[in-house]
Amino acid sequence: MYVLFSIHKTFTIMHSSNNPFKHLKADFPASIIVFFVALPLCLGIAVASGAEPFAGLIAGIVGGIVVGIMSGSQIGVSGPAAGLTAIVIAAIASLGFKDFLVAVVLAGVIQIVFGVLKFGIIGYFFPSSVIKGMLTGIGIIIILKEIPHFFGYDKDPQGDFAFFQVDGENTFSEILNTINHISLGATLIAIIGLAILILWNTVLSKKGKIFQLIQGPLVVVALGIVYFVLTQGDATLGISAEHMVKVPVPDDFNSFLGQFTFPNFAAINNPEVLLAAFTMALVASLETLLCVEATDKLDPLKRVTPTNRELLAQGTGNVVSGLIGGLPITQVIVRSSANIQSGGRTKMSAIIHGFLLLISVILIPNLLNMIPLSVLAAILLIVGYKLAKPKLFKQMYLAGWKQFVPFIVTVLGIVFIDLLWGIGLGLAVGIVVILYKSFQNSHFLHIEDNSEGKGKIKMTFAEEVTFFNKGAILKELDSIPENSFLELDVRKTQFLDNDIIEILEDFSEKARNRNIDIKLISERGIVENPPSFIKFFKLEKTA
Repeated sequence: MYVLFSIHKTFTIMHSSNNPFKHLKADFPASIIVFFVALPLCLGIAVASGAEPFAGLIAGIVGGIVVGIMSGSQIGVSGPAAGLTAIVIAAIASLGFKDFLVAVVLAGVIQIVFGVLKFGIIGYFFPSSVIKGMLTGIGIIIILKEIPHFFGYDKDPQGDFAFFQVDGENTFSEILNTINHISLGATLIAIIGLAILILWNTVLSKKGKIFQLIQGPLVVVALGIVYFVLTQGDATLGISAEHMVKVPVPDDFNSFLGQFTFPNFAAINNPEVLLAAFTMALVASLETLLCVEATDKLDPLKRVTPTNRELLAQGTGNVVSGLIGGLPITQVIVRSSANIQSGGRTKMSAIIHGFLLLISVILIPNLLNMIPLSVLAAILLIVGYKLAKPKLFKQMYLAGWKQFVPFIVTVLGIVFIDLLWGIGLGLAVGIVVILYKSFQNSHFLHIEDNSEGKGKIKMTFAEEVTFFNKGAILKELDSIPENSFLELDVRKTQFLDNDIIEILEDFSEKARNRNIDIKLISERGIVENPPSFIKFFKLEKTA
């Protein structure tokens, strides 16, 4: 009922407050570009996950239409996610595909529960440096993964974004292998297509509205189809079938319907199914929330996506996808960034891209199979570059090491392991940086001399001093020389951990033996050589 209410509410909002077709002249061209980006990725992720290609298309269609309608994100696009590939391939291998679909449905239900419980706030706890590192890392990995496809070497499926690939190679060895397997025809049309895209972005798009309405990637795809037709049969310049998009082609409508697979709900009590469901729900939710955070940063209008509603939308999408034989769904940064870069303004671009996937696989699969993969690689190279511009590295470096280190660790983790590992490592480093700065910033220390000959030391505590600061404070107190005068200022301190009070208690005993006088300054006044820090701070707390 909650899901049905959410769908009804979404349609009501779209109908009453905003005209969904208001920005159609921007959304429709963007949806076409997203469609061309999503098509090979849907197929490639399915193959990389050990599923039939049609399962990836189902996830792309559901992600575009169902999630697009329910989501509160205006520019996010959902579909099968490369970040789930390792989990999916293991689950299919151990459960079988029909039992795996039960896990997908249950994962969707769990995500709906996450949304109801308002778990969407989790994404806000990731540092900005990690989010920027995620975007940059994805951009770099797109570029590295598309280089072989650009030159017509398509041994590894598009959408396999892990460092170690399903074909037994890794990201860099695949690039090296490309040297010996270059396809002249595929490379030629890719170079022409890339030149057109660069020209379109830098020059033609500023020359007239026609170049803004008709997007460069659409022209490049059309040119790729024409090139394939004109060079078909040419042994030198022609492009063989292995270098083309491979959409399943049904013989008739009944055979099209026969491609759908339905879950085996008899396995719903299988502990392995339940474990796979929870794992997919947790990882898919985290990946979605991080993507939401990233796309909101990329959004030129700086709109904020309601994260709990996004979990409800993703959960509903996964329930639908699992029921009809699709892979699990998340919001995906590659499609979302392509949507933003292509001028998409509202959720209509995501919804239309879903309908384009549905219509095309029914009506024109043979035409889609005339698109060279190298042409789509050229489009994705531009997407990757825009995500990982070199100037961003300079900006992060100039922002200081506290920003740059988590950023670069996230980038390297994504490139050399995978998306989730990269984010996890970046977050871990970010936490270490926070702890280190907390260690440093627990107090301010100032040393001066006074006329009595005793060295005067001023120590000012921060607003919050916790056990993380024990080491720094203990080090400073132990370094105070004999016959000194310590002025301890706690007027700004709102919280003082009991561990710190115990350190001060111990130091007060040492101070007497080392002839160190202590003056404690608080909002209540000044206390000379306080007999008990514990009593003092308890008194402060009750004041």
